Amino acid sequence: MSIVTKTGDDGSTALMYGRRVSKCHPRVEAYGALDELNAALGLARATSPAGNYAERLLAIQNDLVIVMGELATTSEDLPRYQKDGYSFVTNELTAKLDVWVKEIESAKANKKGWAMPGGNLHAAHLDLARTVCRRAERNVCRLQESNELRNPEIIVFLNRLSDLMWLLARCAE
Repeated sequence: MSIVTKTGDDGSTALMYGRRVSKCHPRVEAYGALDELNAALGLARATSPAGNYAERLLAIQNDLVIVMGELATTSEDLPRYQKDGYSFVTNELTAKLDVWVKEIESAKANKKGWAMPGGNLHAAHLDLARTVCRRAERNVCRLQESNELRNPEIIVFLNRLSDLMWLLARCAE
């Protein structure tokens, strides 16, 4: 089967379980921004010096797949999503980020002043990931405001993730 299906030629795309929506639907904007975040984290991981959180960045990328899957599923299809064994964003995912934030803060990461991205390539990629994460968070908030978000833990997770990216970028500098 070809990657070229032509089904999106009319400006629509399929969500999980085949429901079609506009490619600019707020749900697509939200998980699309998370896809961009995943790519930005891939850049950060690829430029990470040996032993410098690369394994954690990969773990976060894997967690983002969970977030994207949940966001790509309409409220009506969430029972089927759960029945099919897909994971939801839980406070355990956020708690893992909290642990990592505390570890970095206890190492006395520089938390003063405004971040000026570009101290080095790895830090710049982490800052890019942070800003994409904030945009994704805003997009998910739009879903919440339109009553299309059933799991508010997604916003908490993204808020915490952007904080972690800021800290990691400061450490990388």
